[in-house]
Amino acid sequence: MKTERKQKLTLCILVLSCICIHLFGYFPMAVEKGYANGFYPVFSRQLRFLTGWLPWSLGDVLYGLLAIWLVWKIFQFINWIYKKKWKGLPLAFYKATLLKGLMVLASIYIVFNVFWGINYDRMGIRWQLGLLPQKYTKADLMEINDLLLTKLNNSKAYLVREQIKLPDVKGLAPDVKKAYREASYKFPFLKYQNASLKPGLWSIWQSYTGITGYYNPFTGEAQVNKKIPAFLLPYTSCHEVAHQLGYAKEDEANFVGYLAAMASKDTLFHYSVYFDLFLYANRNLYMLDSTAAKTISEKLNDGVRADIITMRTYQQQYRSFLQPVIIWIYNQFLLGNRQPQGILSYDEVVGFIIAYHKKFKVI
Repeated sequence: MKTERKQKLTLCILVLSCICIHLFGYFPMAVEKGYANGFYPVFSRQLRFLTGWLPWSLGDVLYGLLAIWLVWKIFQFINWIYKKKWKGLPLAFYKATLLKGLMVLASIYIVFNVFWGINYDRMGIRWQLGLLPQKYTKADLMEINDLLLTKLNNSKAYLVREQIKLPDVKGLAPDVKKAYREASYKFPFLKYQNASLKPGLWSIWQSYTGITGYYNPFTGEAQVNKKIPAFLLPYTSCHEVAHQLGYAKEDEANFVGYLAAMASKDTLFHYSVYFDLFLYANRNLYMLDSTAAKTISEKLNDGVRADIITMRTYQQQYRSFLQPVIIWIYNQFLLGNRQPQGILSYDEVVGFIIAYHKKFKVI
């Protein structure tokens, strides 16, 4: 009975902590100043210091071990049911199991949020840059499509002319750090210390689930899927580092990744970010005017068209039944973390780009 009372008391404390964390999220300015620009930068730097020196992803290893453990437990559970050991167990067993399960879930919620998740509730990059939250028009989309088209074609032509070789993740990591260093000269809040950007150990499985990269909040590491086409790696890497810096929402991470990639002196970074942004912008225009979107996309040069084919071939090669499941789960996760557009939040970077262009007259 004493053990049960201790478990109930522990669960009450954990639940109260969860409630406090949730309520804290309703005060974004306090989150921005106290957490996103107070506790988190110091904590995350130390976390990256502890794991960044490893040449392989500790987070991937831990997730791999967790997957093995879960499979083993499921096997044990099925075997237990098969042997009918569940019959005749006292009610206390079910109560204890429920208490332990709730404590585990509450603990994960607390650790996730303290380590990183509270960033979902911050004011964010729009507030930091003073960008106005306004709806964009079809004319805005047409203009940004034309601008991105020109930048994309020009950067691809340069890469072809200069015969620039495509990178791998390990070779790219120092260049990503340089890109953020350049960006921090203009935007000091993008200072990136104790870099920890690594190729994913389970890249082939990430490919089958549609994952191009992810940030592990428990180890502070950014993992990039090394199987994706190489021209996507620079911008994907910049996106994951943006998560490391505390930009949790996907549209914000996309935009911060843009700021870093554009600050780089490497045209490959420029091409990588223009490639993704043009596809986002053209897709958004297509929803309003498919003819206009097609007319603009027909102006892409042969090199860009070849890369689009390469990207689609990769996507077809690794298409699987897992992708819709993972997308649905991740969509629910985003919906539950202040991103009402769900998986479509990635596309919302177009609004940031338009607002940024209107204010700073650059793209």
